[in-house]
Amino acid sequence: MPEYKLTVLGLDVAFKTDADGERVQAATDLLENRYQELEARGLRLGKQKLLVFLALGLADDYLQMTERLQGQDTELQRLLDKIDGTDNG
Repeated sequence: MPEYKLTVLGLDVAFKTDADGERVQAATDLLENRYQELEARGLRLGKQKLLVFLALGLADDYLQMTERLQGQDTELQRLLDKIDGTDNG
């Protein structure tokens, strides 16, 4: 499992993951960009609060995508059931 040593949002972090380097870099870039967007809004908050807003935004995105994926799974199952019913009828 590869080990990564990065500086993310000014913090040095080291970790191991099965994710490839491109995926780790994409995640790092996403965090850096979202953080810069929050800072650019002129929010005069400490770094900890900005990081909490960043985490909440990413968590919300994750929850929305999970809900969307579940909806698609439900719709696919409905279509498969309909196809199965049509084939048997």
